[in-house]
Amino acid sequence: MTTASMLLTVGTTLASKEQCDKDDLMSCKVRNTAAVELRETPATREQALHIMREWIQKNTDIKNVRQDDTFLLRFLRHKKFSIPMAQQTLLKYLNLRKFYSDCMTNLDCEEANLKEILSDGYIAVSPVRDSKGRRVIVYNMSKFNANKFTCWDMVRAHLVVYETLMEDSTDQVQGFVHVGDGSGSSKTHVTAWNPVDFARLLKWGEQSLPMRHKELQLFNVPAALKYIIDFAATKVSPKIGNRLHLHSNVKSIYKEVDVACIPKEFGGDIPMQDMIAHTKKLLLEKRQVLLDLDKMEILSTRGIISSRNSSNNLKNGMSSVEGSFRKLEID
Repeated sequence: MTTASMLLTVGTTLASKEQCDKDDLMSCKVRNTAAVELRETPATREQALHIMREWIQKNTDIKNVRQDDTFLLRFLRHKKFSIPMAQQTLLKYLNLRKFYSDCMTNLDCEEANLKEILSDGYIAVSPVRDSKGRRVIVYNMSKFNANKFTCWDMVRAHLVVYETLMEDSTDQVQGFVHVGDGSGSSKTHVTAWNPVDFARLLKWGEQSLPMRHKELQLFNVPAALKYIIDFAATKVSPKIGNRLHLHSNVKSIYKEVDVACIPKEFGGDIPMQDMIAHTKKLLLEKRQVLLDLDKMEILSTRGIISSRNSSNNLKNGMSSVEGSFRKLEID
């Protein structure tokens, strides 16, 4: 079953004070951001949700798909209320979960490996939003034990955090800032990856996970890891590539990132253990919600519109990089 052929046109009327007072879902500031950047208004939101639900109910290619506002708005907001594009992203999201079911299902923050990775502080969510209201996610490569955990454990750690945050309406609108410390990277971190899967996850992940990535600020990136990051930039859209910034040291990110949002280990204000505790609390609150995602199924991919020759381009690109990818040395 193909996606709907209509495109919803959404106005950008800003919320009045009365509207803001009545709106329990988002603050007035976030509501206005949604109107200006995403073309979202109360009327068009309700119209789009209605159309999405009708499409899901009639689509025999999918099963048990969530129809609540929060889930559907992930896709509508990500695609600025283009209904056909939101439908395509939803289908691709379901297909990605099916294709990589080993690492994208049973996202249980209490599972032993995930719990240890999160407790070690490899990935954490700041309890403080930046001055633009965006969610800040921090990464510390030295805290990921590549001798004990696999690249798929790393993917699961990312996904359990991302899926949890995508349940937040403010995050859907305001987006995410990623701040990462590359020091402590080893050859094991790099060679643990199959380059085909690495490229596919980047390319398909951008197309399928409805997240607004506003900035990616990385520092202390060793030469070999920079090679991988440069390679990754060729597999994502120019828009995302242009939002990626590499810094030689942590101090140089202070002009780009609100220091109040990052851990003390990065020169910020928040003890890392407080950030880890905050992350665990968020994940536990949405634990069952994430586990229930596994009820959704895609039965056929015939409704997905693929990019022209995307699979061939991916395969051809890999043939020239796979050898060097595995021979990299970390300084």
